[in-house]
Amino acid sequence: MQIPSDQRAALGGFVRTRREALSPGPLGLPTHGRRRTPGLRREEVAQLAGLSTTWYTWLEQGRDISMSAAALSRLAEALALNGAERAYLFELSRHRDPQAPVPSRQTDLPAVFRVLVDAATCPAYVIDRLWHARCWNAAAGDLLRPWLIASDTNLLRYMFLAPSARTFICDWEERSRRLLAEFRAETAHRPDDPGTAELIAELTEASADFRQLWGSHRVLAREGGLRLFHHPEHGLIRAEQMTFSPVGHPDHKLVMLLPAQAPS
Repeated sequence: MQIPSDQRAALGGFVRTRREALSPGPLGLPTHGRRRTPGLRREEVAQLAGLSTTWYTWLEQGRDISMSAAALSRLAEALALNGAERAYLFELSRHRDPQAPVPSRQTDLPAVFRVLVDAATCPAYVIDRLWHARCWNAAAGDLLRPWLIASDTNLLRYMFLAPSARTFICDWEERSRRLLAEFRAETAHRPDDPGTAELIAELTEASADFRQLWGSHRVLAREGGLRLFHHPEHGLIRAEQMTFSPVGHPDHKLVMLLPAQAPS
């Protein structure tokens, strides 16, 4: 896997600073003798990680070397990286952490989300990693009634399986295309999640539109912007969507729909 030179340099600088921050004593390494650099020596880190000193030296120097997830995992343990540091190491190396936690199937919604949506004066709701609407305020319940009144509040199921979606969502074809591209981008972070695989298999079987769009492999970052709805009671509604990912809750997103002015 090719890594740009500036990213290799950042990776090398990162592991060097983590090495220099370690003390040999707590790791059972000798503390006597003269040490020309702070922290551990390169050969000591390599020994702790079961790696060659040459490979580790080249890593710090930002050279273009081959890496494996297993070697990086051992290095993370040798450097005593915390969770954020370990994630950063694998992000820089463009490898998937073999010890990355598998998304849970928990049904409990953190209480903070209910507080957030209830405090919002505009329509607001929360979706989980599979894009089920988990909670929403009264304003969202009114605006998004065709979707949220369903017994199954999964956004993808509504978009591709509910007949009302094609009239409620303005420009359904473009919105469904973008929505699925955004979902595909998110699934890249959890390739082994069984819930994601089950949902994709179900929709592939049930919807020809989903099957065609999913096969296009289009990928987009989740974006905000103008959303248009044909509300069954209120007529055409224009809203500016904003999406937030609260720190510490990567499996949930807060979506807010702010009033958008009509074009002059």
